Amino acid sequence: MNLKLIVLLVLCAVGSLSAQNKKWTLEECVAYAVEHNISIEQFELDLENAQIDYSDAVGGLLPNVNSSMSLSGNTGLSFDPTTNQPVTTTILTANGGVTSSLTLFDGLRNINRLNRAKMNEVANQYRLDDLKDDIRLNVANSYLQILSNKETLKVLNAQLSVTEQDLKRTKELVDAGVLPQGDLLEIEATAAGLEQQIVNTENLVLISRIGLAQLLQITDYENFDIADVDYEVPPSDILNSSAKEIFAEALTFRNDIKFSESNILLAKEDLKLSKGALYPTLAAFFNYNTRYSDQDGFDGSTGTFVPAESFTNQLWINDGISYGAQLNIPIFNGFSTRNSIKRSEINVKKAELQLEQDKLNLETDINQAYVDVKSFAKAYQAAQKTLEARQLAYDYSKERYEVGLMNAFDFSQAQSRVDNAAADLVRTKYDYIFRIKVLEFYFGLPLELE
Repeated sequence: MNLKLIVLLVLCAVGSLSAQNKKWTLEECVAYAVEHNISIEQFELDLENAQIDYSDAVGGLLPNVNSSMSLSGNTGLSFDPTTNQPVTTTILTANGGVTSSLTLFDGLRNINRLNRAKMNEVANQYRLDDLKDDIRLNVANSYLQILSNKETLKVLNAQLSVTEQDLKRTKELVDAGVLPQGDLLEIEATAAGLEQQIVNTENLVLISRIGLAQLLQITDYENFDIADVDYEVPPSDILNSSAKEIFAEALTFRNDIKFSESNILLAKEDLKLSKGALYPTLAAFFNYNTRYSDQDGFDGSTGTFVPAESFTNQLWINDGISYGAQLNIPIFNGFSTRNSIKRSEINVKKAELQLEQDKLNLETDINQAYVDVKSFAKAYQAAQKTLEARQLAYDYSKERYEVGLMNAFDFSQAQSRVDNAAADLVRTKYDYIFRIKVLEFYFGLPLELE
């Protein structure tokens, strides 16, 4: 028994440790964010409300049926509801009935409400999917920012290691009297500067991790981390398509555009509903009722009172049916109907203008993303060349410094230029990767890192 308990505790500990050491991939982060984001959950509730509205609209096409029952007692002078005769006694009566009504015509508003409810459900789905798209892009941006900060940290640690070797070599040369003491102080200052940069970058890594964890609604910031993968710039054929071609493709599937188009349809249905108020309303109704009284009945042929019928018999004897139709014709309602129609017409125009504005915004975003991919590609290539040149210059400076042909200040400047070039290469690389993914996303490609 004790052995089983020990094994169980060990398995729990291993499972807990495994959960803490989990490294999240981009795909896992995106999937988790879409499932747990608070805004998405709120929009999903809006979608549920839209589905309930559709159920209400379906119910509006069906007849309503209601029943009622009452039991009352009167003492003193009152009228017996079954005989309409005055009585002075304590009387117990019961009434019951079933009523049903059905709208036959109301300017087709019941049909238009159903159509609007369908469209509203679709519109809410597009709005939800559009929010998911935004969440995916935000997660990808935050994820790549962590990778960029981590890789920058690796570069700084590598540079610090090199600087520490230079510091050791310089100390040996200073102790041998080959270099002055000031050169050693200059190298120590360079190492201290790198250590400070490392501390700052470690803070950036932590802050970016917390930012992504908050985006994913994860509260365990300390144990949250992403997979340590050094992604290279992915091959992409996205620039083989022009910005206009990407825009044309985006119009066919972008959820924000679909949402705006749905809003136009909703506004047009609202206009139909407003116009429906100009028409008469025709409704049919049906009522079945019955009653019971505990009073004796009066026989008019004999002029004598007879005992009250049983409860069941009275329900059949005293029942009745009423039915009919009701027509309401709108004549004048203080301009409210006409003004409602005018407002609905304005809303249709506003929805159409909003669609055009959304298309313009999308085209602007795609053009900007297209230009960004080209410009960041050039920036990344330039950063690569700059780092190569700075590294060669540093190697040359190091050779000159070690033979006493360069002072420590100039040598530290060469080191600093290499550090800056390396950090700039990391930054431009991940900026370039993100811009590629954004443009591909506009073209309908999934957010994936290979």
